[in-house]
Amino acid sequence: MKNEIEGKVVAITGASSGVGKATAIMLAGLGAKIVLGARRLDRLEEITSLITKNGGDAVYKVTDVRKKDDLINLVKLACDRYGGLDVIINNAGMSQLSHIDELDLEGWEQMIDINLKGTLYGIAAAIPVFHKQGSGHIINIISTSGIKIVPMQGVYAGTKNAVRTITEALRQESKGRWRVTGISPGYVQTEFADNLKNVQMRDLIKEKMETLAISPDTIASAVVFAIGQPASVDVGDIVVRPSVQD
Repeated sequence: MKNEIEGKVVAITGASSGVGKATAIMLAGLGAKIVLGARRLDRLEEITSLITKNGGDAVYKVTDVRKKDDLINLVKLACDRYGGLDVIINNAGMSQLSHIDELDLEGWEQMIDINLKGTLYGIAAAIPVFHKQGSGHIINIISTSGIKIVPMQGVYAGTKNAVRTITEALRQESKGRWRVTGISPGYVQTEFADNLKNVQMRDLIKEKMETLAISPDTIASAVVFAIGQPASVDVGDIVVRPSVQD
């Protein structure tokens, strides 16, 4: 069976841990050329070293998705180093969980800037390259929080549902020029809870991470599935959650 992934150039945001890291390592193992973007330089160096020591090919650039020029430069690195870009995975995301009437405006702005605007900046950086090439693949990592709405997650779910809407609209608008995939993970063993300001929610999420969450490799496998389809096949939407998650 043909390996549709080997040789593809894949840029990943939020690549320093969790789903981004797992995806980078898995794709590199299948022969993809990986362009890692994240804010933590030490993590980027560590993952790049791990990939190259195992025979893979990877480069990195410190990337803050809140800055559109950082996304442009990440895509430029892919093109300069490997001659193009086949896939961009908009994976960077964050959450602050609170009731809306608590008015955590700072948290709202962080989620809008990273989850929504960061994804749009990634799309905007990749599309000109895809236009020139006549092909490409955009994968947006979303969340099941945008599917089942619950208290404390209103604004977070709102940003994820915005990305879901944008992803589907972009898929329809592309008319086969490039592929567009949305992947919505449920509880995954990541550092998701570490930056939560709400201590009660942080403890609750961490408990669920220990007892309920699935491995980041599971989400990475969904990414591999979407990328690994023939060029004529567009996997539009994937939901991956623990079997016992509500």
